[in-house]
Amino acid sequence: MIMETYPLKSISIEEAKRRQFKLVDVITRHFRGDEMLSLGDLGVVRGINKPKFTKKVEETLADFFGVEKALLVRGAGTGALRFGFMSFLQPGDQLLVHDAPIYPTSKTTLESMGILPIYADFHNHEEIKNAIRQNPKLKGALIQHTRQKIDDHYDLAETIKIIRSADPALIIVTDDNYAAMKVENIGAQAGADLSTFSMFKLLGPEGVGIILGKKDLIKEIEKMNYSGGSQVQGYEALEALRGLVYAPVMLAIQAGVNDQLVHALNNGAVKGVKRAYLANAQSKVLLVEFTEPIAEEVLYHANELGAAPNPVGAESKYEVVPMFYRVSGTFLSSDPTLAKKMIRINPLRSGVETILRILEESIQRATENHKQIYEKGDQK
Repeated sequence: MIMETYPLKSISIEEAKRRQFKLVDVITRHFRGDEMLSLGDLGVVRGINKPKFTKKVEETLADFFGVEKALLVRGAGTGALRFGFMSFLQPGDQLLVHDAPIYPTSKTTLESMGILPIYADFHNHEEIKNAIRQNPKLKGALIQHTRQKIDDHYDLAETIKIIRSADPALIIVTDDNYAAMKVENIGAQAGADLSTFSMFKLLGPEGVGIILGKKDLIKEIEKMNYSGGSQVQGYEALEALRGLVYAPVMLAIQAGVNDQLVHALNNGAVKGVKRAYLANAQSKVLLVEFTEPIAEEVLYHANELGAAPNPVGAESKYEVVPMFYRVSGTFLSSDPTLAKKMIRINPLRSGVETILRILEESIQRATENHKQIYEKGDQK
């Protein structure tokens, strides 16, 4: 049985180049040339309560994304989303979410805050409207830009529009991790109040996240991060900005490799592969289904052959070799049987030939081991 996947549409290489050029142009409108050749400043500057360069980077990113305000925060994407919730939610409040497993760190945040999730199938517009009508205490909605289940296919902008039509007062927060700089628009550009994502996933420094959107909400978050130890320092802000410059083209190349791989594998390039799919799980990856239940063994041997066995920040600056990894936790929670028969591959900075070679050799080794185990069992 062939399953259906609905990956987000990646921007082209040409569009990615335009994004890079636009960001550099915006940088030149906010920074002097010598400032971009520095490492920025440190500390809590009187009047702005943060480093001057951090403020400059935030203003640059707000300008680039076309939103009212941007704020760099600690805690990467998880921290950004948590602060987004804290800007308008109180214990006992209700939050509209998609009828699917909530991303684990988001789930932890909501549970620790005492927020009550109200589930609705985001593919069903009437169900969304009914959930809003039947729960007058709803304060907002969380929309994960990438897929939570393999068959998810709701459109972000359309979902925002439906929620707005049912209750314009609801605060809409989008989790744009694994989507920012890969697709046409993030949530705040499509009508959401706040967009949140990790700069670490976009070649930036560890632990830095960003919140983009409505000024009033972000000012509340700034108050929460008053102390000097909460501030993203100037050198970190500049590192995040420089990484973002290179991210769109790198991610577009990666998307192109994925397209080539799914075509090659579904045309018999590697023996032992039953089917390959493109999916956002959570980053846009290749899902490879095997003819035999050898997924765990393939992952073991792929590591021997040079593939990364786990993510660091999922597409961070440290991740160069292709990643061969288990199917995402949210996907497994909806179908645990995938653990034995499917893996995900993220090309990262590698090309098609490297991935096909590692995959083919890993399958061969895994198949040989399986054969030996069965032969020993027959002898007994």
